[in-house]
Amino acid sequence: MSSADLRTLFLRFFRERGHQIVPSSSLVPGNDPTLLFTNAGMVQFKDVFLGQDQRHYSRAASAQRCVRAGGKHNDLENVGYTARHHTFFEMLGNFSFGDYFKRDAIRFAWDFVTGSQWLGIDPRRLMVTVYHTDEEAYAVWHQEIGLPAERIVRIGDKPDGGSDNFWQMGETGPCGPCSEIFYDHGADIPGGPPGSPEEDGDRWIEIWNLVFMQFDRSAQGELTPLPQPSVDTGMGLERTAAVMQGVHSNYEIDLFVNLIQAAAQATNSDALDSSSLRVIADHIRACAFLIADGVYPSNEGRGYVLRRIIRRAVRHGYKLGQTQPFFYSLVGALEREMGAAYPELAAQRAHIERVLRQEEERFAETLSQGMGLLEEAIAALQGKEIPGETVFRLYDTYGFPVDLTADIARERGLGIDEAGFEAAMQAQRERGRAASRFGVDLRAGVVLQEQTRFGGYDDLAGTGTVLTLLRGTQRVDTLEPGEEGQVVLDRTPFYAESGGQVADTGVLTGVGGVTRFEVVDTRKIGQAFAHIGRLTGGPLHVGEPLMAQVDEMRRQAIMLNHSATHLLHAALRKVLGTHVTQKGSLVAADRLRFDFSHPAAVTPLELREIETLVNAQIRANLPARTRLMPYDEAIACGAMALFGEKYEDEVRVLNFGEFSTELCGGTHVERTGDIGLFKIVNEGGVASGIRRIEALTGQKALDWANAAEQTLQTLATLVKGGREDVEDKLRQLIERGRRLEKEIASLKSKLAGGQGGSLADKAIEIAGLKVVAAQVDGADARALREAVDQLKSKLGSAVIVLGSVGDDKVVLIAGVTADRTAVLKAGELVNMVAQQVGGKGGGRADMAQAGGNDPAKLGEALASVVPWVTRKLAG
Repeated sequence: MSSADLRTLFLRFFRERGHQIVPSSSLVPGNDPTLLFTNAGMVQFKDVFLGQDQRHYSRAASAQRCVRAGGKHNDLENVGYTARHHTFFEMLGNFSFGDYFKRDAIRFAWDFVTGSQWLGIDPRRLMVTVYHTDEEAYAVWHQEIGLPAERIVRIGDKPDGGSDNFWQMGETGPCGPCSEIFYDHGADIPGGPPGSPEEDGDRWIEIWNLVFMQFDRSAQGELTPLPQPSVDTGMGLERTAAVMQGVHSNYEIDLFVNLIQAAAQATNSDALDSSSLRVIADHIRACAFLIADGVYPSNEGRGYVLRRIIRRAVRHGYKLGQTQPFFYSLVGALEREMGAAYPELAAQRAHIERVLRQEEERFAETLSQGMGLLEEAIAALQGKEIPGETVFRLYDTYGFPVDLTADIARERGLGIDEAGFEAAMQAQRERGRAASRFGVDLRAGVVLQEQTRFGGYDDLAGTGTVLTLLRGTQRVDTLEPGEEGQVVLDRTPFYAESGGQVADTGVLTGVGGVTRFEVVDTRKIGQAFAHIGRLTGGPLHVGEPLMAQVDEMRRQAIMLNHSATHLLHAALRKVLGTHVTQKGSLVAADRLRFDFSHPAAVTPLELREIETLVNAQIRANLPARTRLMPYDEAIACGAMALFGEKYEDEVRVLNFGEFSTELCGGTHVERTGDIGLFKIVNEGGVASGIRRIEALTGQKALDWANAAEQTLQTLATLVKGGREDVEDKLRQLIERGRRLEKEIASLKSKLAGGQGGSLADKAIEIAGLKVVAAQVDGADARALREAVDQLKSKLGSAVIVLGSVGDDKVVLIAGVTADRTAVLKAGELVNMVAQQVGGKGGGRADMAQAGGNDPAKLGEALASVVPWVTRKLAG
């Protein structure tokens, strides 16, 4: 059975048993700062298990792609050296959210694993584990499934209190016992069954883990039964594929055999059992999928993990003798293996290859230098550990990930000083840490249960009743005139900052207009909308009715920019490619800012095409259409969801014709023609693989165009031309200026050279050494250097210091002939002279330059050269 067939069979089995088949989520967890990557199948259901989210289904199944290569779950150093460690793997899982529990979960797993129409694995080669106090699971396995007692292992707690068979999401919260299924690879493989002293061997391999979320753990450690027990299971696709294909190592399954062959071909290697080929085959999966999910190589966070995986793969290519870029060429082989299940590989293949190749070429520039430093450090070692400072220098200067250095060290039988490296890293962080000052956050520490109904899609004014008043973080019954605070209404037309769109501002007024609250910001606290500002007329009491009026002109400008942002996003994907995804945005009243993934600068031609495409949609006057629909249905209809955003089961879908379809809760124009004009004013990089476009719309765009027109007209007047030929006129002026600069430089050199001839006659001889110290009028630094060179050639053994004054600044050049540099250093000499004219400088022993800002003292400073040389020669 192929790996692809196994994935398909698993999902079909659970679909037939009433499970919703949920697509794999991104490797970048949405709205979960506790995780670097999606590392298990249950990650996308975490909020459901915590009771913070609800789905329209109560049982689900998925084939989830996972990465464990950073943070707490980091298997990177073992990859390629063991039979089952991977940076990237697929977890097949089925889940119950308060639906079925232990009996059905165990039955489903056993039926799929042993059923003749499914996997058909011989039950005699299986063993299971249960938590030692879980009598319910034990009874199901023993009495209902019929497993003999000797094939059911009770796993207790470890000395530290944890257990392999008791799972918990954190120190508190949902937790419960586990039950695992193990497969026996045979007596010829070393190792014992689970729970035995030899359990760490490779004979008995866990293929399925069933987690029964049964309890809620309190901060005091007390376990309370959950009102709706749930199930989270995971079966490793690669491990189970090895069982089905009759091989012991995951690297021997069909998927890896083909990738290893492709890696061998790319590296010109015929050693198919090489651990380096296994590393490369594993790493191409993690790297390709991370890039497809919007991660780019960088020096921090997820990007750093991606960079070190790429560089580890490239380094293993070097070990095999391949010094040319090769890693990127494996994307095609990966697409052939996994593209049917994950179509994003085909859609983004060219983009993935481009990012990988760029990183390979970047690493190649520093690899040889870094390896040289490492080899020197290893050769000089007295012990068995590479010093932390060396590890840090490799990381900081040559981009060597610590894992890569550790990898090379391990191959030489060495270790690395991790503590020393961390100390060096911490010192760098402290050097680079800038002090920051933050204003008071009026929302800090505030928890509100109130709910505000938002009516701002249709109205910019409306009445609401005060539910809560806050002064700072304290609830109060009354605000007095002049006080700052927060006002929570039961309904409001004010948009609270979200999704990059800034908040509305405006005013809240009471009956009769006496009470007046100036709103400067609006934020969400839970389901409540907090209007932040100052009471200018009052007092204001809880329960008081208010008229809420949004600043209409400001809201209109914001809507223009928000709708233009959607058009820009769609245009970027059409012009640059579908790899473009939003990485951040700011939608304000005066401008829009859009950050997006793209590995290179956007060319002027591409920018023009993007801008033209957006303006074409504006002229088309496309209608804005919004619909509420289930999330899965929205995605199936082609709506774009943004990584890092959390969406409810029901989402708001915004269409501008067929051009743009996105999930968005913001406020927008009724038709694209309302935007009027779209103008890109800036494009640049903000991080590795992340670009930023800033643009204007409406009146702001028109103002910018008018200002540009005025500038063009002013330039035309200055060059005595018209708008049509101003470019040619400016080009002619620039070329003429360059010619004049060259002529001036030539004249200065001739002038200095001519003076150099007369200066040679004025040289003072000290113990066979000719010394010249003089001022040369009208010469710049270049001319002075040429004069010094001429004097050195003419005088033989000499020391020369020449100075010139221009724009109230002193320029100094010192030269020493090669036969005298052992005693006399031009850098020391010129610095001595420069200090006397209010400056400093330095350079090589034979030639040095300095400057100063006190021309009046130049003569006196030059006069000090002969005494200085005399002292130096006297020793």
